[in-house]
Amino acid sequence: MSCKNETGKLTEIEGKQIPIDSTIAQTDSITDFVEPYKNRINEILDSTLAYAPKPLLLNDGERTSSMGNLMADIVFEEAAPIFNSRSGKELDFVVLNAGGVRSVISEGNVSARNAYEVMPFENYIEVVELSGSATRQLINFVAKSSRRHPVSGIEIITDKEGALESVNIQGQPFDESRNYFVATSDYLVNGGPSVGFFDEIVSRTATDYLLRNAIIDHFKKVDTLKAVADERIKQLD
Repeated sequence: MSCKNETGKLTEIEGKQIPIDSTIAQTDSITDFVEPYKNRINEILDSTLAYAPKPLLLNDGERTSSMGNLMADIVFEEAAPIFNSRSGKELDFVVLNAGGVRSVISEGNVSARNAYEVMPFENYIEVVELSGSATRQLINFVAKSSRRHPVSGIEIITDKEGALESVNIQGQPFDESRNYFVATSDYLVNGGPSVGFFDEIVSRTATDYLLRNAIIDHFKKVDTLKAVADERIKQLD
């Protein structure tokens, strides 16, 4: 409710909370109107795109996970050609944040709905160019983190104290004298959860490609989802 004074200017606004619960009766005409659209959406979301012979989990490896590895590998596979076509450069590796992978994929048929469960956010894939020193900071952050941040195209080995032992990017030793191109989500590039991923950026290249759409496109391309919790990030005993 709003109140106005004699001059017609708004002087006060009052409101109250109206709970939306089972006590509110549904309107049949609205339900009937929405039903065919709802059914069509469910049909699209639940149609089988691929098959998972075993569950893809978030905690099945010491430093990586099968679900995180799948996600990072999908980003690399789908974003690399787009980045190359727009920049003429080659993508070096992928880093995502553990919190951005929101669900597992159970054994069985895999649908677009699974992609929405794994990535419910409207995050786009973006490629950032980092100097060698900034790349080292990023690698150190991932290596020392207690969380399983998904990566692809890079292998990180640390000693038992967490210090870098070796780093290979695309099968080649890390070279701090050069710049690297890293694919990630625009959420992280724009500040994300303040995890310190990207403090110094030389350049940014948008792909205009939703991360979720990349997942769905990958599902459509493959018959069977294959991913394991490997040792792309490893801490020595």
